[in-house]
Amino acid sequence: MTTIPAERLDKLVARWQTVQGALAQGADQESYVRLSREFAELDPIVATITALRRAVREREDLQQLIDDPAADPDMTSLAEAELGELDPKIEELELRLKLQLLPKDAADEKSAILEVRAGTGGEEAALFAGDLFRMYQRYGDRMGWKVNVLSASESATGGYKEIIANITGKGVFARLKFESGVHRVQRVPETEAQGRIHTSAATVAVLPEAEEVDIKIDDKDLRIDVFRASGPGGQSVNTTDSAVRITHLPTGLVVSQQDEKSQHKNKAKAMKVLRARLYEMERAKRDAERAQDRRSQIGTGDRAERIRTYNFPQGRVTDHRIGFTTHQLPYVLEGAPALDEIIDALVTDYQTRQLAAMQEEAHA
Repeated sequence: MTTIPAERLDKLVARWQTVQGALAQGADQESYVRLSREFAELDPIVATITALRRAVREREDLQQLIDDPAADPDMTSLAEAELGELDPKIEELELRLKLQLLPKDAADEKSAILEVRAGTGGEEAALFAGDLFRMYQRYGDRMGWKVNVLSASESATGGYKEIIANITGKGVFARLKFESGVHRVQRVPETEAQGRIHTSAATVAVLPEAEEVDIKIDDKDLRIDVFRASGPGGQSVNTTDSAVRITHLPTGLVVSQQDEKSQHKNKAKAMKVLRARLYEMERAKRDAERAQDRRSQIGTGDRAERIRTYNFPQGRVTDHRIGFTTHQLPYVLEGAPALDEIIDALVTDYQTRQLAAMQEEAHA
């Protein structure tokens, strides 16, 4: 059977039974929410354990029949055929169980803050930043998530120098967390008369949205400045000091927000972004302390790392971290299932590395 100790599986089943019993007996609102969440996590794991143990018992019975010299030859042949079908099923269940028991990223179920910024390449980079943001926006719509723009700085040609959005929904961070990094584009700009291919880039950062319980921010650590919002070219777009700039003094992080006419709303949006950035800093620090080597990571998630190239002349998208290539570039940018293929490949590679690391530890 699986290399996972039977005692660990027994404990999971026992805990599932305990939680199930507590829910049946009734609990206060806070306990009910916590227990319901735990039950939802344990239930599919226990279902896999039950199916695996049933299949293993069935295999033992079949093997016993095959090994019995007094058994009817026809029954033996039937048992061998069934065993041939059962072995792959057991392997599949074992793999599913191992994946279910992999250490969970506590932020996976969280909503996320998406930040897209134009990099090298001037206006073409800003246009590409707009393409990327719309890709994630369409993907979010298809996933049933809500995409809310927090702030945007448009370029002269309709792209974005920077755009920040809050994407809310179940499992947003789990699906988008590997998108952080430098995205490179190779294409002929519309303004290029000679038809030469230009290379430009945009950076993407995906940060798990942090609640107040995740990150405590002391008021004395903040400097809040208010000023008059300004539009393109510096002209005033607001007659009151509604724009807000928040500086987190211990880290030097600065967040500005001026999209809303209300100073209160601008401050709330700025705090949401600041909380997410501080939470991500804590996560990065914790991860670095936990793991000296990054073998289980897909790259480092560093924004300075080139992770993907979008080649328009060839209709090709290549993710450099895992060597994955698809020639469905238009569909990727549409946020269609072609983007899911890339994300699925990244998740699978990450899980494979995690499994390998677990097996190394088990044999160490």
